[in-house]
Amino acid sequence: MNILVISGSPRTHGRTRIAAAYISSVYQTDLIDLSEFILPLFNGEAEQAELMRVQELKQRVSKADAIVLYHSGMSGALKNALDFLSSEQFKYKPVALLAAAGGGKGGINALNNMRTVMRGLYANAIPRQLVLDPVTIDVENATVTEHMAASIKELMEELHMFANAGTPGV
Repeated sequence: MNILVISGSPRTHGRTRIAAAYISSVYQTDLIDLSEFILPLFNGEAEQAELMRVQELKQRVSKADAIVLYHSGMSGALKNALDFLSSEQFKYKPVALLAAAGGGKGGINALNNMRTVMRGLYANAIPRQLVLDPVTIDVENATVTEHMAASIKELMEELHMFANAGTPGV
């Protein structure tokens, strides 16, 4: 199964990047880290669709059987990347949502915002979602806590279940 993790933070160091890299490594997924995968500011002009980075983004999302979106909120970098995409890449695709936050309330707001955008792209945001509070990420060792690793495992199992269910009508 081809799963793509999109780390939505433009920061090169931080909890979002650590958790996204952890998921990508443990579950052997493709990873787009928006702190390195630089896109132009979306302007809606047709010429942007011809840019190599934009074509690569569309191709990697299209090729994925499922997506994991991760950030502490709808960062400008993540929203910008999603603006380049459409239902052509996301329709019926299961998407797992994770947020890093200073506290659960901020994470829930971020998850709700990402879920709304996924509906607009005709993606299937799966029911299980996670908020990773600062205490769940071991910054010094660039990993997550054992408890959070178990929660991520459950999330990834649910994502696999939805991805294996297939596309409706096929």
